[in-house]
Amino acid sequence: MKQHELSLLLCLLWALTLLYGEMFAYWVPPLFTCSWPHLLRSSSSSSSTVQTDSGNYQGDYVKVAVIADPQLMDKTSLRLPARSLALELAEFYTDLNMRRSFFASVLPFKPDVILFLGDYFDGGPSLSDEEWQESFSRLKHIFGLNAQGKYRDMPVYYIPGNHDIGYESLHSLKPEVIQRYEEAFGTRNYKFTVGKVDFIAVDAQTLDGHPQNHLTSQTWDFVKNISVGDVVHPRVLLSHIPLYRRDDTYCGPHRSSPIINQRIHHAINGNTNEISYQNYVSEKSSKYLLDTIKPKLILSGHDHDLCTVTHQSKSGSVNEHTLGTISWQQGNLYPSFMLLSVDNSTLQKASIPEEALLTHLCYLPMQTHIYIWYIVLFILTLLATLFWPTSGTSLWHQCCGLVGYCKQLIACTFSRSETKEKDEDANYEYEMMWDAEGTMHLVKKPLNPSTVNSNDRGLGERGNVVMRAAARKNTPQEGDHSVNVDIASGIGVDPVARMPLRTGKSKTKIIIQRLIRTLRMLTVIAAVNVPLYMMLLFKDWIDK
Repeated sequence: MKQHELSLLLCLLWALTLLYGEMFAYWVPPLFTCSWPHLLRSSSSSSSTVQTDSGNYQGDYVKVAVIADPQLMDKTSLRLPARSLALELAEFYTDLNMRRSFFASVLPFKPDVILFLGDYFDGGPSLSDEEWQESFSRLKHIFGLNAQGKYRDMPVYYIPGNHDIGYESLHSLKPEVIQRYEEAFGTRNYKFTVGKVDFIAVDAQTLDGHPQNHLTSQTWDFVKNISVGDVVHPRVLLSHIPLYRRDDTYCGPHRSSPIINQRIHHAINGNTNEISYQNYVSEKSSKYLLDTIKPKLILSGHDHDLCTVTHQSKSGSVNEHTLGTISWQQGNLYPSFMLLSVDNSTLQKASIPEEALLTHLCYLPMQTHIYIWYIVLFILTLLATLFWPTSGTSLWHQCCGLVGYCKQLIACTFSRSETKEKDEDANYEYEMMWDAEGTMHLVKKPLNPSTVNSNDRGLGERGNVVMRAAARKNTPQEGDHSVNVDIASGIGVDPVARMPLRTGKSKTKIIIQRLIRTLRMLTVIAAVNVPLYMMLLFKDWIDK
């Protein structure tokens, strides 16, 4: 392969890799692997109509995109100094990945509502007001929010996470974290309606606090007020912290990390023992929420990995979906989001469809694997430029020469095997023998050397067998000789491999030439692909 052919091949390989890793991979969910669940349900059935008491109606749904745990990196994430280059690079690539995921993988589905399940910052309670505002600006840039954290053409809803406001032990020490959260995202406990379904958002970080605690009493008062009266529409409970589940509960086939069991930490603050961390809402609080709110579906986050469990309540079984993080830097190699179809039937007197809430999980590109492939391709590029033969013949001629050499090698191998069989048969004779039962057997016996020699002489007198014996001996040698000629002719062989025959150049000079060639080829590859990479980076980073 000539030098320019190898450079062209590597340039093309790098360009395709960058285009896929930085752009095409994010197009896969909306184009191939994911869809709204009500559309999947309609396509799987012969008709998308639903039978009701008053007749047939076409299924109508509101489309909700659900995102959990962006958890923007900051100085508390990797224990790196603030404003350091390493931290700035980590923040940039993490933010860029989530921005691409949102604009290229989520928004193409054209959702009607965006729902966030908490943990917007990594060290939210530990950040100063200035650092917190800076992180909030990054969040708005990543997800295309305006100055008020809203969208022009679709509503967006938030619930608080433990990395945003902390737990009970922090609330008594830093009450300002609650205030600045509510100023940016709104109230922590509220109800909103999408289609014909009510969503109940609760501040799960305060559920298991002391009843005398002001924030805890606020949350439980909200829950009690919501539970008054009849339930008109199906309900969805939104809680950042998942509800209680027994240890080692199976989470379904989509989970990739080990199961996390219940863990509650307490901190002594004065004379009180307050919660400083918990994996799940307590069993008592979970049961009360299920029995009073009577949800048909529960959505939660916090775990950073997927988990689907079924709870039992007085009103029946309830599924809870714990969503994985959307960020590739939060301990999950398979970031994801959820598409939720919410019933929006407009017919009066029509009974609620059996499946008013449909969910579908969507995976995002595995960014870690993409970066690993970049490293592997870089190593392969170095090896190719250093050691790949680059003789004067073109790639096509080398391929033709290699095919011809393989054909000769195969023909030579078969010729040797046939000759060996003939030699063996020439040195043996077959004798007929009968056993006691009268059955004939052929017995293979070696010939005496004198008999063999006399036969060879007799055959030689007839003139043609001697020539065949000579051909048998010389054929392999001729085959070997032809192969050696092809190899020595230099077709497809690196000139460096023949350098020992040329005494005018030293090994040092050969190594220097190889290094110069490698540097030249890497420069060409970089000149083509670095501008492409930078264009792909800033294409997605600038505001749209």
